[in-house]
Amino acid sequence: MPRHLANLLLLLAGAIWGMGFVAQSTAMDSIGPFVFIGLRFLVAAILLAPFALRESRRAAHPVAPAHLAGFALIGLTLFVAMALQQVGLTITTVTNSGFLTGLYVVFVPFITLFVLGQRLHPVIWPAVLMTFVGIWMLAGGSLSALNVGDLLTIGCAVLWAVQVILVGRYVGPSGRPLTLSFIQFALASVLGLGVGLATEPFELTQITAALPEILFAGLFATGLAFTFQVIGQRYTTAPQAAIFLSTESLFAALFGAVVLGERVPALGYVGGLLIFLAILLAELGPLVRTTRHAPGQKTL
Repeated sequence: MPRHLANLLLLLAGAIWGMGFVAQSTAMDSIGPFVFIGLRFLVAAILLAPFALRESRRAAHPVAPAHLAGFALIGLTLFVAMALQQVGLTITTVTNSGFLTGLYVVFVPFITLFVLGQRLHPVIWPAVLMTFVGIWMLAGGSLSALNVGDLLTIGCAVLWAVQVILVGRYVGPSGRPLTLSFIQFALASVLGLGVGLATEPFELTQITAALPEILFAGLFATGLAFTFQVIGQRYTTAPQAAIFLSTESLFAALFGAVVLGERVPALGYVGGLLIFLAILLAELGPLVRTTRHAPGQKTL
């Protein structure tokens, strides 16, 4: 897949996730956060199961045990990150949650460089800075005093960064993006339902009331968007992927304003433009640099 198409998939994933913040927030009017997590990932796992099975049947070799262990680690990281975000949404706003979750775009390159010791393309650093400033502007240039929900969401952002890095590490060598998606969804579903059934009420009327949000989150924000992420990350780096995925904060603010009536500050429009420019820099910057240093060509 060409890199620009992979990045388009990542951008679509960010847009769907941004829309999903509204569903995640309104679902809490009817059911608890862990039951919601378990059910949304159950829907996603059911959706991906036949595709993962088809992928497995067409593969020349079975999945290596080391890759299966990696898939399980990704699923565990996904569950904890989602739990922190979902519980945080019961306390903070959709806009704040989108902003703070978007901090993973800053955490990814730092973890990649300082923990994994991998060198980054130079264009990533200004793009990361532009994205972070854009997200900050999107929140009006400041946040009110951080509450517990905000702190939980910051923890979520750290784990999202870890999840993005782990996906980038395992999806390419394994060659099984759909299997990876299915395993992480299934594991997150089991863990979510296990915690939810033990700590939260579980009644059919409550599930019915939250069914539209469960189906949207399961089919689109989970099954479709996370699969877009996994496929797209086969053809780009984790830091570049984080920049494209971070557009979820822009769409979270947009849909929070349209659906829930949350106010988008005037400075937010400038922030949105800055995020868009960061995406263009991450997309076009490496191409320009490669062209200038191509063998046999003169540097202009």
